[in-house]
Amino acid sequence: MSAPRRYELVYIVSPDAPDEQVAAIHEQVEQTVQKMGGTLEKSENWGRRKLAYSIQHHNDGVYVLEVIVGGGDLMKELDRRLKVIDQVIRHLVVRVDEEYRVADRTRTRRTETQARRRTARGLPPVPTEGERRRGEPGDDDGGDSGLEAEN
Repeated sequence: MSAPRRYELVYIVSPDAPDEQVAAIHEQVEQTVQKMGGTLEKSENWGRRKLAYSIQHHNDGVYVLEVIVGGGDLMKELDRRLKVIDQVIRHLVVRVDEEYRVADRTRTRRTETQARRRTARGLPPVPTEGERRRGEPGDDDGGDSGLEAEN
């Protein structure tokens, strides 16, 4: 069995399909993931959206995103099953675990560099609440320059 990895599965369901059928397709994906020993981390129904180009004479479709952790054999099985379902007009599976790993590594490197620079300047390694830059999340002053207007 292959090692568990993180995948994003996006499939487009025909716009003619009712919501119950979209939910049934999601249930099939969920059951397949559970049966093959994977986990379904996240599921988002993006709703009806316009397609970039016509697919099987459809100009729009219902987009669904599934984030799945499992092996390659699970993804092969899902790919096979989605090809058979007539209401799924297109699907795509992308392995994203490496991107998450690179982002975590970059974030760790940035915090280590920031801590090293702050320590070299004689400051604590982690910025305190009062040291935040303006415009960062959690800033209460609305991004003003801090100067009051004189009238």
